[in-house]
Amino acid sequence: MHLGVDSFVAAVTDPSTGRVVGPAERMEHLLEEIALADRVGLYSFGIGEHHRPEYYDSAPPVILAAAAARTERIRLGSAVAVLSAADPVRVFQQFATLDLLAKGRIDLVVGRGSFTEAFPLFGLSLADYDELFDEKLDLLLRIRASEHVTWSGRHRPALTGQGVYPRPLQDPLPVWVGVGGSPESFVRAGLLGLPLMVAIIGGEPRQFAPLVDLYRRAGAQAGHAPETLRVGLHVFGYVAESTRAAADTIYPGWHEMFTKVSRERGFAPPTRAQFDATSGPDGAFFTGDPDTVAEKLVRISGQLGGVDRVAIQMTNPRLAHADLLRGIELLGTEVAPRVAAA
Repeated sequence: MHLGVDSFVAAVTDPSTGRVVGPAERMEHLLEEIALADRVGLYSFGIGEHHRPEYYDSAPPVILAAAAARTERIRLGSAVAVLSAADPVRVFQQFATLDLLAKGRIDLVVGRGSFTEAFPLFGLSLADYDELFDEKLDLLLRIRASEHVTWSGRHRPALTGQGVYPRPLQDPLPVWVGVGGSPESFVRAGLLGLPLMVAIIGGEPRQFAPLVDLYRRAGAQAGHAPETLRVGLHVFGYVAESTRAAADTIYPGWHEMFTKVSRERGFAPPTRAQFDATSGPDGAFFTGDPDTVAEKLVRISGQLGGVDRVAIQMTNPRLAHADLLRGIELLGTEVAPRVAAA
């Protein structure tokens, strides 16, 4: 099981001073975080895509290009690219260029996103939510398979044999499908034989076992080899010297994030009891000391029939830069070796 970090590049208020970290400084901090993840041997670092004021990740390829120039070994990728609201030709060109810059270290995780701001921003209708993704994923995969593409659909002008350049160093460019809890999404990925990135932000990870099994059965029935049906997890978490310290460090920012989202979606306000339960042995958050996090990762992998990679999302609007660096360091130097030895 490979371990990595995902970031939504949240705007941060320093918890010790109350100072809002400016966007340029936050980007500088982010590149330090990615460089550290590379140095401590983590497998991957992903950048999300949002079009909201509390995040600075609306242009992931630009951030990833800067990261590629500052790293040597770590895989870099999207977490996830909102393909429904993008042009698949440009997405492929951007990530193929990134792959050349990074010398074959790029992964493209595509999905529909958990927020909907991109749809009105780019003149798209939420009524086409499912059709947009299906159509654009089909075009992306056709471009990946051949540099000259003939294709037509409802939401983009047809291609009549035009070439799409450049081509990536990796052949094929790895394309993962990011999914939430929809059985149809798991089946789609399985039928296409694409690796699966499961976003788990609540509940209990073991509840996803039937969906992961559905994905694998759909892939097998479509004739795909088991080794191509890889499963990854995108989860919230944080690592500190003690489990109590980890919880106390990230709770203020967690409460701020989920209070905002709950208000927007009409949910009840989040509580500390809810946070503690979600951070417990069977909960969705991977929070604690290195032993606790490593044991949980190994246990959850077993419950899901084997997990190939886990990306821990540490974005938090009240997490100090030094604390985030320490969490990344512990994940690479303490958690990853424990997981590898299990």
